[in-house]
Amino acid sequence: MITKKEIDDLAEKYEKEYFINSDPIQFPHKFKTKRDIEIAGFIASLLAYGSRKVFIKKLEQLFDIAEQEPLNFILNYKEGVLGDFNYRFGKPNDFEEIFRIMRDLYENDGGLEELFSFSYSNTGTLRDINFFKTVTDYFYSRVKNNVGQGFYFMIPNPENGGAMKRMNMFLRWMVRKPPVDFGIWNFIPQSELLIPLDVHVARVSRKMGLLTRGSNDFKAVIELTDKLKIFNPDDPIKYDFATFGYGVDSVDKN
Repeated sequence: MITKKEIDDLAEKYEKEYFINSDPIQFPHKFKTKRDIEIAGFIASLLAYGSRKVFIKKLEQLFDIAEQEPLNFILNYKEGVLGDFNYRFGKPNDFEEIFRIMRDLYENDGGLEELFSFSYSNTGTLRDINFFKTVTDYFYSRVKNNVGQGFYFMIPNPENGGAMKRMNMFLRWMVRKPPVDFGIWNFIPQSELLIPLDVHVARVSRKMGLLTRGSNDFKAVIELTDKLKIFNPDDPIKYDFATFGYGVDSVDKN
């Protein structure tokens, strides 16, 4: 198994500002105000799957449609403004409904921070799927128009047992401190965050000897997070950068 020094060195090496430039976190970093940052981060997390090169280009296109004003875009969202914008599973009507619901969230219920904070106040932990379910139920219960697979892929149902990777990634961005993350949400301690688990992180973690579970599901998220807490109980998710770096360094050495 990887040693504490090795994983700490990797985390320190890759948690640098240059990391931002090639990561979807670059989009919320374009903005200064809290609400612009959280909305940009949430939108960026929705599309953060598949080919990084492709979804970065699609996000650039989407933020151009939003005229680089995320809060204004959501508060004044009007159907049809997206045109035929789509990305893989997400079709125009799926994006239309997500942004319409986000408009209602900011107009009537405070916004994303208030929604996630309310959910956390009810569970006190991200390990209870009801934390995620409160968030997804907010979106599901407000669907008024036809949506397809893309809507439910971008806003996944935690009861299906998935890793909730993109939502955990968004929470990392909002909760952990700079220079890469933002630290603008204070209602969740860094120690309570869960690792954003995808195929790459799972593969690298198994090579490191940190993950034994064969499925890349929510149980694997808990197993890996608990292993990382051994190295740093106060900030285990900083090792998200280490799993990224381990993969990069392994390629460089081959």
